[in-house]
Amino acid sequence: MKAHDFGALLVARYSCRGYLPDPVPQEVIAAVLRDAQAVPSWCNSQPWQVTVCGTAETDRLRAALTEAAQSGDHTGSDVTFPTAYEGIYRDRRRTCGWQLYGAVGVEKGDRAGSARQSAENFRLFGAPHMMLVTMPKALGPYGVLDCGAFVTAVLLGLTARGLGGIAMASVAGFSPLLRDWFGVAADRDVLCGIAFGHPDPDHPANGFRTERAPQAEVVDWRW
Repeated sequence: MKAHDFGALLVARYSCRGYLPDPVPQEVIAAVLRDAQAVPSWCNSQPWQVTVCGTAETDRLRAALTEAAQSGDHTGSDVTFPTAYEGIYRDRRRTCGWQLYGAVGVEKGDRAGSARQSAENFRLFGAPHMMLVTMPKALGPYGVLDCGAFVTAVLLGLTARGLGGIAMASVAGFSPLLRDWFGVAADRDVLCGIAFGHPDPDHPANGFRTERAPQAEVVDWRW
């Protein structure tokens, strides 16, 4: 593989927030996961476990998550969410958020519009499929690091096949619901979900791209 091709794949990937209803063949999903299995992990532990939902199961889960979100039944995440976004990290987060709101027509102060867009997380953005990623509790931060590499590889594998996906921490806020739903063992943490499918090219949420920091902001050369 050429370095240029790899770079182009990274640039082509984006967080897809609008999907066509068409299902993805199971053999295509299996190929994506097979490729992602090749990522490095600490001591080759490969701590990720994945549950993949077909269209009917995804629809059932979508309804359950939406109902839980509407009832305010946020029962917590297995993995600690960030305590704060400060400085440049806050600025980048805000920029991304306003880019999304601008794309879907939510103006500053439009709380109803903001709530509607937030609710899309629990609708899984209309994706025909969702996969859940879990990891052993005992592996702690290194397990999270390894699973992050795996999630990135899944997203790139989807992009390489003309598909779209989005990694979702939002659903992890309902870890007890997901644990019961999928029968996740007590010694594993619910890490995140990945909604995926065929991107809707006409969906406004798919019409913007986030910025990337210049190299000077993130690299300290000690040459």
